[in-house]
Amino acid sequence: MERPSVGFKNAEPFFNIIMEGLRGEVDGEHFWDAVADDAVFDFLYNIPGFPNRMEGRSEYMSWFSNYSIKLNNADNLKVYKVQGENIIVMEYQVHGIEPHTGRPYDNRFCSIITIKNRKIIYWRDYMDSLAVTLTSSN
Repeated sequence: MERPSVGFKNAEPFFNIIMEGLRGEVDGEHFWDAVADDAVFDFLYNIPGFPNRMEGRSEYMSWFSNYSIKLNNADNLKVYKVQGENIIVMEYQVHGIEPHTGRPYDNRFCSIITIKNRKIIYWRDYMDSLAVTLTSSN
C-alpha cells in the first residue's frame, strides 16, 4: 500500500507504537495494512473542528495525509487485552513539535481497539485535548 504523504511520515512514531502494541494480533507491517477497509474510528476529543467519527480506512488515511505535527517519538506503551473479546486497550504517549508554532507537543492517549479477522475494525480514542489546544495556540 502506497503511503507517500508528508503527514504519514510525520506520524510514523504513532504508527510504530500502535503496531508494537498490536504485535501478534493483526496482519501487516504498517498500521494501514492492519486497518480494515470499513473500520470505524470514534474520537472522544474536545477540539473544535476535529471530527468525532471517521468511517473507513480511506477517510482516516485522508485526514492523516495532512497531519502537520512532526512526531519525534512515542513511548510509555501499556497494553491490556480483554480476554475472549478481541479488544485491546493501549495507553501511550507521543512527542514532537508543532511546526506552525514551534512548540513542543506531548500528548497521552488511550485507544480501545477491536480486532476481527486480524484487522482493526473499531477504534475508540481518548487523549489530552488540552495538550493539542496549548500546542496550537498562538
